[in-house]
Amino acid sequence: MYVQEFCGSWVDHPFWRERFVVANAADLQTIRESPIDEVIIDVTKGIDVVDSAAAPPAAREVPGEPSPRGAPKPASPPAPKPIDRDAELERASRIFSESRQVVATMFDEARLGGIRDLEQAGAVVENITESVTRHPVAMIGLARLKSADDYTFMHSVAVSALMVALARTLGFGEAQVRDAAMAGLLHDVGKAQIPLAILNKPGALDEKEWESMRSHPERGHRILQETRGASAESLDAVLHHHEKMDGTGYPHRLPGESIGQLARMAAVCDVYDAITSNRPYKSGWQPTVAIRKMTEWAGWHFDSAIFKAFVKTVGIYPVGSLVRLESRRLAVVMDHRPDNLLKPTVKVFFSLRANAYIAPIVLDLASRHCKDRIVGVEDPAEHRLQRVDEIWSAATSVVA
Repeated sequence: MYVQEFCGSWVDHPFWRERFVVANAADLQTIRESPIDEVIIDVTKGIDVVDSAAAPPAAREVPGEPSPRGAPKPASPPAPKPIDRDAELERASRIFSESRQVVATMFDEARLGGIRDLEQAGAVVENITESVTRHPVAMIGLARLKSADDYTFMHSVAVSALMVALARTLGFGEAQVRDAAMAGLLHDVGKAQIPLAILNKPGALDEKEWESMRSHPERGHRILQETRGASAESLDAVLHHHEKMDGTGYPHRLPGESIGQLARMAAVCDVYDAITSNRPYKSGWQPTVAIRKMTEWAGWHFDSAIFKAFVKTVGIYPVGSLVRLESRRLAVVMDHRPDNLLKPTVKVFFSLRANAYIAPIVLDLASRHCKDRIVGVEDPAEHRLQRVDEIWSAATSVVA
């Protein structure tokens, strides 16, 4: 049958798609096991309807696939060859370390009025793109581990990685993926000309300070217009990543699809990394809390289709989330499955019954042999847990 709508919050249903043909018993069982009580089906579509052979392909289209102002959809890149997570974590760690110096130099040049060229930035983009292609969880997960002192520089690297992963989900071609990566890396370069006292102020900004802060997209765009190496689409994202779908953003109060696609993507990636990162003046939200909060903002702040694709990219339970299992154990999310967002791979490490750490074990919650499931999201501080991120980034144990 053809599912037209899940009756309930889309965050709670087990598929990143809202409309599709249920074509196998596994999908049907997944729906039955989900928190959703009702679905609406379209009785004129589906494989059980005569002369509806064209319906299934239409149902399988990715929501939010790029179609900027009527342009044809680009060809999807070939599926990357899988790489071991632990091996990619080591590579990603080196890339972050190398990228920090490049971004810091770029910001120093921007502070003085201009960036000589984007040759080194281009090399960073290549490294980020290749890492995310090999294993997106490694780079995106490590992005959360940046220190508060490094936030200004490493936020740019993190947003670049998220943009690459999101572009892949949306089916972008190789050139567009690299434009997305460059847009993420450059999006905040205008902040180099904003006083640190404003950037790191712990309290609310006054009107004059807020006016200065809101100038950073235009400052960044002006700096980069004199620099070779960035596409017009990337520069548009630098200028418009703070625009909102309802037209209340800045600097130009653009509404809806008058905002460029890369800018709409950057809006989502920028906010997600900002609210999940520890800053000099505030602690970041847990990833799952951030996703649920951003769900409330989709439609008026974010492009809904792009946000849904973003959730498919990072998961409903993103890497690093602390979750409570039905077995009364705590686990940290290590990886997610785009085809089953409610059943990620987790590392179990704490018993609530014993109130004690236990020998870590990795569980694939989507495995038919696994009887456990996620029943809630937890705050490490409430359980006085420390080094949860270290548990996630440690070498993988045998999957049970």
